[in-house]
Amino acid sequence: MITSINRVFIFFFAAVLIIGAGCYAWWQDAYFLLAPLTMVFAVYLVQQPVQLFYLLVLSIPWSIEYNFSQTLGTDLPDEPLMLLASISIMFFVVHRWKQIQLKRVHPLLLLILLQLLWTIIAVVTSTDLLVSVKYLLAKGWYLLAFLLMPLFVLREERRLKNTALLLCGSMMLVTIIVLIRQASGEWKFATVSQAVKPFFRNHVNYSSLLVFMIPLLIGGISLSLRKRAKVFLYFLLAIAIVACYFSYARGAWLALLCGFAAYWLLRKRLLLLTWLLFLFIVIGSVLWLGSNDRVVNLAGDYKTTIFHTNFKQHLVATYQLKDLSNAERIYRWIAGVRMAKNNWMTGTGPSTFYPEYKSYTLPLFKTYVSNNPEHSTVHNYFLLTFIEQGLTGGLLFIVLMTSLFWYAQKIYARTKDRFWQIVVATVSSILIMQSIINFLSDMIETDKVGSVFYLCIATLIIADLKTRTVYSNLPADV
Repeated sequence: MITSINRVFIFFFAAVLIIGAGCYAWWQDAYFLLAPLTMVFAVYLVQQPVQLFYLLVLSIPWSIEYNFSQTLGTDLPDEPLMLLASISIMFFVVHRWKQIQLKRVHPLLLLILLQLLWTIIAVVTSTDLLVSVKYLLAKGWYLLAFLLMPLFVLREERRLKNTALLLCGSMMLVTIIVLIRQASGEWKFATVSQAVKPFFRNHVNYSSLLVFMIPLLIGGISLSLRKRAKVFLYFLLAIAIVACYFSYARGAWLALLCGFAAYWLLRKRLLLLTWLLFLFIVIGSVLWLGSNDRVVNLAGDYKTTIFHTNFKQHLVATYQLKDLSNAERIYRWIAGVRMAKNNWMTGTGPSTFYPEYKSYTLPLFKTYVSNNPEHSTVHNYFLLTFIEQGLTGGLLFIVLMTSLFWYAQKIYARTKDRFWQIVVATVSSILIMQSIINFLSDMIETDKVGSVFYLCIATLIIADLKTRTVYSNLPADV
């Protein structure tokens, strides 16, 4: 019989063996040596979902983008771990199906399932079936690894704490490395994106994951009973705030302020109302700008639109509407709205924005980077769902976000358990941050941001079920 201590020993022994073999294989240029050990380790991990999930969470900040070709790439090591986690949880469900006594499926899960079914329809009608199928496969193992798996392995408070600790600790180690690199570069705005590589594509991706750590650290401080632990967490919190400032990412700064506001709104039971008001203002603004060609008034002289290497000039250019990134956003948003209007039923298909959008652009809003060599998308995930999945897909995502805030407010008001109140407050702050970041970017499908998004949904479902004392009668030795 394998005890929990033996499992931990086997896990770390195998991990050290794999790392050692990897270093030797790299030194000798003999990568075939990794195959047998990797297979053995993979088989072990599939049978140990908790350890596999912890390893997956630990790997998120450290994962790097790796391209096998111009059309095929992955994130290493977290994407292979997602695939293993998907296999593991499917085996677990099949093996213990008789022991799983679900009284009913949670409405949030039903909503996500409905989204997935609509995505399949959007894939079938896609303008590029191959890339849309790739998107669907990736979406599948994101949902299995970061939504379904946590529902089975994070049922205990201890495991929730461990997950938050692993993610936060792992990210803070990466953050310290980035800060050291930035210090050697004299904290210059122009070099920040280089300092975050190879772990992050740019400073926006880095700041997006970093800012989520601040609510986690505040939640940890609130729950911590030991003075030394509190002091250490305050120290990490200070590092995270300083690092967030030196990320020079305006979206992350705005998200941080909104995250703090979310806690106050949650306590005052105004979170859902504020979210609905935000949606009303956005939709009203789009309709107003679209009528009588008012949007043309936003056009500036693209020759005066500049990318600044000095951050103070960058901020000044932002409110003068001469900042390159914001001007390019407006250029793509206008194209995106026109695309969504022209393909309102099922959209152009997942991952098809780039090859389609240029025929919908207005030259009046063109900037220096409108040739888009990075093949980036519309920089607004809400709009992207309308473009690629049609009116139904976009509305389903908005309904999902609204439902998340409704559940968060309901659970927080209902429970008197301090642990779950702090958990829900933390999740609410992160979800508000996610909304702000994804209103200015489109990162739900990325490993750094999307993983946290689905973990938040899973945590909210667990909190709802736990605070209603209704939960699956699952075996204790997951």
